[in-house]
Amino acid sequence: MGKDYYRILEVSRDATDEEIKKAYRRLALKYHPDRNPGDKKAEEMFKEINEAYEVLSDPEKRMRYDRYGTAEGMGSFFDFGFQGNFESVFNDLFNDFFGTHIKRQRSKKGDDLRYNLEIEFEEAVFGTEKEIEIPKEEQCPACNGSRVEPGYQPIVCKVCGGRGQVRHTHGFFTINRTCEYCGGEGYIIKDPCKTCKGRGFVKTKKKIKVKIPPGVETGMRLKVRGEGAYGPGDTHPGDLYIVLNVKEHPVFEREGDDIIVRVNVSFPTMCLGGEIDVPTLEGITKLYIPPGTQPGKVLKIKGLGVQKHNGYGRGDELVYLNLIVPTNLTENQKRLIEELSKEFGEHKETREKSFKDRFKDIFTCLVGFFF
Repeated sequence: MGKDYYRILEVSRDATDEEIKKAYRRLALKYHPDRNPGDKKAEEMFKEINEAYEVLSDPEKRMRYDRYGTAEGMGSFFDFGFQGNFESVFNDLFNDFFGTHIKRQRSKKGDDLRYNLEIEFEEAVFGTEKEIEIPKEEQCPACNGSRVEPGYQPIVCKVCGGRGQVRHTHGFFTINRTCEYCGGEGYIIKDPCKTCKGRGFVKTKKKIKVKIPPGVETGMRLKVRGEGAYGPGDTHPGDLYIVLNVKEHPVFEREGDDIIVRVNVSFPTMCLGGEIDVPTLEGITKLYIPPGTQPGKVLKIKGLGVQKHNGYGRGDELVYLNLIVPTNLTENQKRLIEELSKEFGEHKETREKSFKDRFKDIFTCLVGFFF
């Protein structure tokens, strides 16, 4: 069993995203190494807090954690990694206190994009590779993303001197705030690129291949790094999130890692037993029905379900048995059923003497008439 991330963050299992975020901030500040120098326990607790927040702050990871009780393997194909750092805890708090956002000294990133992809039931079970065409924003070939008309230069911001930040002091705190005049760019563009109209990128389309792993479900997301949009100025592209929608199957249903199929079985087979043909995702297979099987009975075919998310084995196929009740009976068929009904209604001692032989004879006739 994995760690109890809810206990680590001191929240209930039905905590909202905002409650989880507040708990994370509070505990991260409490156990931050800078506030607990040399305290190994605080350092270890700080790591656990960040590990817990990485999982519970992501809807998909949290859903899988709630379902399987562990976060192991969740990043194997979703590619959702914690991208923050410890600095963000204090930056968020300063944002609350001073109503401003602190510009982080790291590479800027464009917006993430979303693409809805519908796949077949079989593709979700076994995995597949799909080629999709996405709307794409590429760097402007004329200005190479600088947004400045070729042959011209941007003007250094006169307020921040090109730093993109302005230092402010509040009591004991000294913080750098984003320069409002240049928007944190450090420069002003007087001559925007005519090709991209000063945006730094142009709209186009791009085909990419996406590998879909086995065992995915509706609502799951796949992440393709670097296939998102470019932002203004010198930015890296965001990421592309592919949201999956699995089509319903006319024969099969899915319940977790198991496949469900419903088959009709004749009355004689239910009573006497026998083999029936059962559809699976890999073709038709034989299934033995024990004598005296009741309607609604569920039989299991091991290993013919969905690939498990942890990579170890597959689920099962669950076969739900439905009884076929014959209709539009002939007079002779009705007579045989009435005779059988009388046999079932006889006194136990009388029935035990000859029931086996007569039961077999009657059902031999019934099988001939009905099937």
